[in-house]
Amino acid sequence: MSSGEDALPRTLTILYATETGTAQDIADRIAAQCRRIQLTARVHSMEDYSPVSNTHILTAVATTGSGKEPRAMTSLWNLLLRSDLPEDLFEDLHFAVFGLGDTAYEKFCWPAKLLSRRLVSLGAVEICARGEGDEQHHLGIDGAFEPWISQLLEKLLLLCPLPPGTSISPAGDLPPPRVEITNLDFTGMDSFREPIEINTRYHKARMTCNSRITADDWYQDVRHFEFEFSENISYEPGDVAIIHPEASKTDVESFLATIGYAEYADQCIVIAHTRADQSLPSHLPNATSLRGIFTRYLDISAVPRRSFFALLRHFVTDELEKEKLDEFLSEEGADDLYEYCQRPRRMIREVMEEFRSARIPVNYIFDLFPPLRPRQFSIASSGKCHPRHIHLCVAVVQYRTMLKIPRRGICTDFLTRLSPGSRLLIGIQKGLFTLSQSNESPIICVGPGTGVAPMRAIIEERRHTGHKDNTLYFGCRSAAKDQHYASEWASYAADGSLTYRAAYSRDGPEGVPRTYVQDIIREDALRVWELLGPKGGSLYISGSSNKMPTGVKAAIQYAAQTGGGKSEEEAQEFVALLEREGRLIEECWS
Repeated sequence: MSSGEDALPRTLTILYATETGTAQDIADRIAAQCRRIQLTARVHSMEDYSPVSNTHILTAVATTGSGKEPRAMTSLWNLLLRSDLPEDLFEDLHFAVFGLGDTAYEKFCWPAKLLSRRLVSLGAVEICARGEGDEQHHLGIDGAFEPWISQLLEKLLLLCPLPPGTSISPAGDLPPPRVEITNLDFTGMDSFREPIEINTRYHKARMTCNSRITADDWYQDVRHFEFEFSENISYEPGDVAIIHPEASKTDVESFLATIGYAEYADQCIVIAHTRADQSLPSHLPNATSLRGIFTRYLDISAVPRRSFFALLRHFVTDELEKEKLDEFLSEEGADDLYEYCQRPRRMIREVMEEFRSARIPVNYIFDLFPPLRPRQFSIASSGKCHPRHIHLCVAVVQYRTMLKIPRRGICTDFLTRLSPGSRLLIGIQKGLFTLSQSNESPIICVGPGTGVAPMRAIIEERRHTGHKDNTLYFGCRSAAKDQHYASEWASYAADGSLTYRAAYSRDGPEGVPRTYVQDIIREDALRVWELLGPKGGSLYISGSSNKMPTGVKAAIQYAAQTGGGKSEEEAQEFVALLEREGRLIEECWS
């Protein structure tokens, strides 16, 4: 394979599937490392990739919820799962997979494992053992990525030796920037638009409601948002809304002053993408300003990864700061970096305040600072009940770090700052589940906390079409403080279109075990079996992917044993059958 027609071509394809952006960052880093050995990479999201006759593909795949693939992977994955595909379909394909996950969850790196197995079953050859990055490692994802990428480069060099007269670029060299930025006269700005302005997935919206639905004295702020659209929009229960947040003006102003950009932050600039193997924010226009970039396109509030400090090292001039960064980047200093950065959740803008000697060339801002990514929220309304409207149910992210510093989630903070009348673009994306086509069969919805959002959409849709065999299991801490949409559920129960069951985990007396949704499902075991077994109903689960989804499935197994007379093994098979038939659908997040 090292010579002649079998040699690896000088170009390969890198695919990524991500929810939070980590896998995209890994894909960019793989491409940069391939460039060191004179290979050019084409980097694509799996969502935007059309399968062609590639012979060499590298993939970076994240894990979502309780072992599910990211939305961007679903379409391609379903294509690969077709039963009519020949076993030698990919006999000419060489591939490698790097998975991203967290060993705190049962199905660690599950999508990456399934993908590599499926490709092998279709005749592909794995050129490098699968890498599995673990967020629990003291180095984070880098704990597995760095040894994996070294092994991958060795394998690629065996397949394709360096061309004559070339050499491997040193790992510590400053890479070329991915963009070239030049000044632009103000008069030219009108001709540049954000890509999402012409993207048919996005629609112009006006906020009409921003209302807190938890008690004013409750520790958690959960909001009900409503948006009105100027055009007809189409969405189904289970779909998600895509929101592009903006950083606060105060944070951006302070950051620009810290890094020395304040004086020319409002000058118009043109951005030329010069490194096609390195990605840029998908909604970035060709012209904007530095203030605009750090408000809308780059994330100054992210907790930086180790690769951030590696690149920052090239730009600091103070000797003590250089020594500190060298210490952080050494293997021995990994714990120090964790204590400095990850453990206290120190943000990029706070880090830059401590490394004030850094002089960052403007062309490198997209290499150093991560993209400000859109956030996805399950739609909490039915399009049939609310034409030209979308409702969201959102928990405002706010907490204090170990240093007692208050933190707010950038997107939820952005949404809470909006007032009725505010205008923005909102995207609509297919969700992880769809409402059963068999509307005659009953449904059971399990949605504790803000997991109730897609359940509200499902129940509204079912009521609108005249189907009343609906059951909702809702969970919260207090009936009086955080029982979202309680009056709606009571109204639906009164008219016979909903059976509503709620668990209030903190309302019980001291010393009594707390009650969760899985506990009341067990209490209703006979009825639950009747709905899912003889009546052929469907089960929808949404919420945090901690113990809840596993607990709910165990409760369903109990119902199959108690109501259906099944053995433990048969009950487990019944739950597996529900999943195979698409009658048990999860949308859970970590």
